[in-house]
Amino acid sequence: MARETERTHLTLERIRKLKAPSGTQAVYVFDDEPKQLCVRITPAGIKSFAFASKLNKVPLRITIGSTDVWNLDRARDEARRLQTQIDQGTDPRQEKADRLAAIDAKREAARRVEAPALDAWNAYLEARRIKWSARSLLDHQRLSSVGGKPKTRGRKMREGDTTLPGALLPLLSLPLTKIDLDTVRAWLKVEAERRPTQANNAFVRLRAFLNWCGDCAEYRDQINADACNSRMARDELPKKKAKDDCLQREQLNAWFGKVRAISNPVISSYLQITLLTGARREEVAGIKWRDVDFQWKTIRIADKVEGERSIPLTPFVESLLADLQRRNETPPPHYRILDGKKIENDLENWKPSEWVFSSRKAKSGRLQDPSIQHRAACAAADIEGLTLHGLRRSFGTLSEWVEAPVGVVAQLMGHAPSAIAEKHYRRRPLDLLRMWHSKIEGWILEQAGIEQPSDEAKPGLKVAV
Repeated sequence: MARETERTHLTLERIRKLKAPSGTQAVYVFDDEPKQLCVRITPAGIKSFAFASKLNKVPLRITIGSTDVWNLDRARDEARRLQTQIDQGTDPRQEKADRLAAIDAKREAARRVEAPALDAWNAYLEARRIKWSARSLLDHQRLSSVGGKPKTRGRKMREGDTTLPGALLPLLSLPLTKIDLDTVRAWLKVEAERRPTQANNAFVRLRAFLNWCGDCAEYRDQINADACNSRMARDELPKKKAKDDCLQREQLNAWFGKVRAISNPVISSYLQITLLTGARREEVAGIKWRDVDFQWKTIRIADKVEGERSIPLTPFVESLLADLQRRNETPPPHYRILDGKKIENDLENWKPSEWVFSSRKAKSGRLQDPSIQHRAACAAADIEGLTLHGLRRSFGTLSEWVEAPVGVVAQLMGHAPSAIAEKHYRRRPLDLLRMWHSKIEGWILEQAGIEQPSDEAKPGLKVAV
């Protein structure tokens, strides 16, 4: 047990000579003025100034500091200060805790101010995760990506094989306080020259992010409210040009001829089905065999607006899918030739792919980017500038030749209703969609010189003479 010794007038020499008797844990030697100051000596010889008093008749002791750090006069002043707090009814321990907490809070506030905006951006993504679709979340994550990952699709001329850093990464690497009007303007000018479309998307998302920060107490005092004003966007960003790539009626014969000549049946079928359904490129690529119902002739598609929608399985599309299904369920041969060598296939572990548009080379197991083959087919057909999304635009445009109702086409393509009547008073059954969808498909095939198989006919097509 620690014990107290007689009171004495402490001096530096006496403190130096103090020793703890053997058999004790610690000894307290008290000063004569102030009486609350003492020196604590441990059996190991460690000495420190301490304060000893009572608070509400309860003994209280507080370590002031090592005698090697504190001089005697400062220790006496500190003891008098602590006793003054007790006389005023204040617990010195609580006062110290509050003071340290204030220091920690100030240090944390300084850290937040100096921290990169990427921390706030990640908090923003987490907060908005439940509000966004998986695709929207991925788009935001890519804006802050550090890049450097191997590209799985979309390789362009004069670009490397790894992904580029996200467009917002240069800004998000700065503290929020430094993302001001001039900084954003300089960033936007550079990005608009390199990748104008991505720059516009990034600017819109940056503005939404800063608005979110303005609604958060944690970040409200760190942002510059005018960092993303509309006038700057008009000055620095190129004017948007509506894309108009679309297949014309007279181009259908050439387009189908070259696309059907593609040696890869999966890519060939994918391009034809993308045109004939009007679905988005990723919606078509993401179809699994469980989504195709040959009995009731429907296809279930993941819709970015509604989450999911069903469209009719029209005769020609059905024939294409039936052919892919046969290929998918046919086991590979016992051997294959790879780099001039005969390699045995692992037939014991082989199983059909779950993806309609499967790919053995892709890590995901499904088709990733048929753009190269599509551009080659378009070049051979002397069709310029037709993108994969242009096939979706073509479906919507070509459907007008059969005078299909606009609402029917919008529902097939997965467009959100744009009128009150469409939102609340139109509930079209799938059979009605099938009637118009088959008409659209039949007309497109007729212009392409291809005979549309009837519902009763088995898959297998004949070129119309």
